[in-house]
Amino acid sequence: MNRPTESYLKVHYELRPAKQVERRMLVDALQILSLSDFQIRDYQYTGMGSIYFIDFILFHRALGVSKMLSVEYSTNVAKRVEFNRPFKCVNLQIAPIGDVIPTLSGSLKHILWLDYDAPLSATHLQDVSLAGTYLTTGSILLVTVDAEPPTESDEPADWRNYFSEQAGEYFDAKLKNGDFAQSKLPARSVELIERALQGGMVGRTNIDFIPLFNFVYQDGHKMLTMGGMIGTQEDRDRIAKSALSRCTYYRDDLKLEPCVITVPRLTRKERQYLDQFMPCEDRWIPDDFELKHDDVLAYRDIYRYCPAYAELFF
Repeated sequence: MNRPTESYLKVHYELRPAKQVERRMLVDALQILSLSDFQIRDYQYTGMGSIYFIDFILFHRALGVSKMLSVEYSTNVAKRVEFNRPFKCVNLQIAPIGDVIPTLSGSLKHILWLDYDAPLSATHLQDVSLAGTYLTTGSILLVTVDAEPPTESDEPADWRNYFSEQAGEYFDAKLKNGDFAQSKLPARSVELIERALQGGMVGRTNIDFIPLFNFVYQDGHKMLTMGGMIGTQEDRDRIAKSALSRCTYYRDDLKLEPCVITVPRLTRKERQYLDQFMPCEDRWIPDDFELKHDDVLAYRDIYRYCPAYAELFF
């Protein structure tokens, strides 16, 4: 079994702008769903809070979610995780997430974020399959994995072999080496995650996986997050009629190009200037300083969600 990495020791989770944009887009989507009679504040959020609990803080404050469970694999940081628990309503469990999923309450709807920091593995797919089996109707599943090449080799043939070994029955043997070029690795991971989820849902009637999200972003490593709702046709229709269907990050078909989150490098003054013109026209560029058109369009896509960092002096 692939053990979770300890990326929290290498990356400060609060200082990842693209990841934070993704989080805020997810909050925006969940707020929209709340307005469409999905009672998000009554859901239980289960995630991997590590020692930072960024998602938990955001979901509690912005969405009012108060049933929360943080799952940590490593017993080495149990006391540190407990020390950093942000709210009394956050419960903690030290266990593999695959052991926890079958125990999630059948009387609640869930938001489950399988937020891995490694390339897709057999263990991850097993967890996804369990989510398909056990999550209640109306629950939302999010899965994040590393979208970089999964081995140190530079050869797509080796990457294909990796996914073949890890995916087992979910692997499509008709795929060629060229289908595992680096630019296509996010799509391959999304396909395998969706197959594992559908495999876990076999035997469940009158429900399906309703895609909502397919993000690709980069704060160092390229990552992807895909997700959606395990729901009914009525749920699908309600989502299609909601304002979510008009959001630029919404993906109702995982075969569509992902929402690529790009955070341009801008000064605070430049951001304040750009904000005055947002959302801008397609051809607009600033007159007062040089900025590539691609950066303008990238900022237009994220300006509502982009974090602002500042240093405080005491």
